[in-house]
Amino acid sequence: MKLALLVSLLLLPVGPVEIIAHRGASGYLPEHTLEAYAVAYFMGSDYVEQDLVMTKDDVPICLHDIYLEPTTNVEEVFPERRRADGHWYAADFTLEEVKKLRVHERTENGKPVFPGRFPYGLSDFEVPTFEEAIELIQGLNRSAHRDVGIYPELKRPEWHRKNGLPMEEKVIGVLRNYGYSKKDDKIYVQCFDDDALQRIRKISDLRLVRLVSIDEFEIDESKITEIAEYAGVIGVQKELLVLRPDIASMAHSHGLKIHAWTFRYESAEEMKRSVSAYEVDGVFTDFPDRAYYALKAGAGTQIST
Repeated sequence: MKLALLVSLLLLPVGPVEIIAHRGASGYLPEHTLEAYAVAYFMGSDYVEQDLVMTKDDVPICLHDIYLEPTTNVEEVFPERRRADGHWYAADFTLEEVKKLRVHERTENGKPVFPGRFPYGLSDFEVPTFEEAIELIQGLNRSAHRDVGIYPELKRPEWHRKNGLPMEEKVIGVLRNYGYSKKDDKIYVQCFDDDALQRIRKISDLRLVRLVSIDEFEIDESKITEIAEYAGVIGVQKELLVLRPDIASMAHSHGLKIHAWTFRYESAEEMKRSVSAYEVDGVFTDFPDRAYYALKAGAGTQIST
């Protein structure tokens, strides 16, 4: 990266559309690694996302799935620890064991999901704890003199609760330890689960995001009204916005912001059109630098696949 570009990114202004680095700069480096978070930080992100699951010894780690095999070499390191359903569950491993694993690009049936991304098996990445991710962002905020936020998602909280690892209180406890406790702190907490978010609302004033996927196609105004009672944002799958553009107007009429996910290969012009058409307040993207230039610097760069 040229020095002038790096300096400009260090001094990025906060724009009206918030750029959320989806699992870090996951278009360039394996998702949910400290390296991906650091690169996202310097690519113009306003927030860096951390998906959270629990280890056997009750430690929140940054992982998109409750399973380990899609993004780590767990099959090689612990071949005997697979459950009967064919999965290796993070909840079956201690943090010490998880730290023995190496993270790679996401795979499905043994093949990379995004074959044009970081080469499978190269370099040495590990699964970070939530605390490590927070410390990285807060440390960079101090050294780079910026104010980038975090955007954790609780993954499958009801599943964790049924397996003896309730995560809401644990995650909020970690956040309090690092100074996140007020509604104007630079953080959003997201989840698909109404009950989990309502439990968090009872013990925290942090800004909450109710995620909505295309599976909730029939969502109506009564549901939007219910969400607005405990959350300030709905995080909507962008394909659902295309099919149900009325969701945006309903959400805004109830004081909810719209954060849309996930922008991957859209051109700058396509991204700008989507943001404008649905009055989107924030975007999740695998390529935070391209989103910055599309939405804040006005460049028409095509995002390559």
